[in-house]
Amino acid sequence: MAPALDDTVSPRERNDAQRRADAMIESMRGRVTSPGDTKASNGNIANIVTVIRILLVPVFIWLLFLDNHADGVWRWIATALFVAAIATDGVDGHLARGRNLITNVGIILDPIADKLLIGGALVSLAILGDLGQFGWWITGIILVREIGITVFRFIVIRRRVIPASKGGKLKTVFQSVAISLFLAPLQTLFAAWPAAVTVINWVDGIVMGIALVLTVYTGIDYLWQFWKVRNVQETPAAS
Repeated sequence: MAPALDDTVSPRERNDAQRRADAMIESMRGRVTSPGDTKASNGNIANIVTVIRILLVPVFIWLLFLDNHADGVWRWIATALFVAAIATDGVDGHLARGRNLITNVGIILDPIADKLLIGGALVSLAILGDLGQFGWWITGIILVREIGITVFRFIVIRRRVIPASKGGKLKTVFQSVAISLFLAPLQTLFAAWPAAVTVINWVDGIVMGIALVLTVYTGIDYLWQFWKVRNVQETPAAS
């Protein structure tokens, strides 16, 4: 008779596994959709929307490369999917705040979802060569800022919380609009009018330039705000 699988696992390992399973089950208990002051489930509707946004990233990238520069239906579907996915950022935030469904899992997943979507779109556009000759510079600067600030925020969040600024929200809007403009093959719709194509290219470049400036500025501003808070908290009160 074959030995039971549990015979190869020590009692300590079984206890640790059981505690992890109990903790996972406990984290899923609580409110899912209803507002209130009681415990919110990690599987609440706001977190579900965030997870859906993460799952849409590989689908969006696959559709973008599936088009293979044809500027056809797959490109339009990829663009629509990106716009829909980026729009859910406001949806899950509204649900979490409006229904008091904010959880630690949601706090971690939400910025990760945003960075995956923005980063995935930029890297894909750079690979396809659709961002122009400075595509990799633009992508690198934005990714370094976004990933760097996100990691830094997670490191210091237990000690100091720096709220998102209006500039940070504006930065996200311009990033989303700029990427959407570069994704949408508008030039093909106006191919018969070279002047219109030139205007579209200029608008794309200007919006992306504004997004790049805001990205750098808000990153520096976040670090500056952290430094000021740190100095205030560490300066002893006058006697």
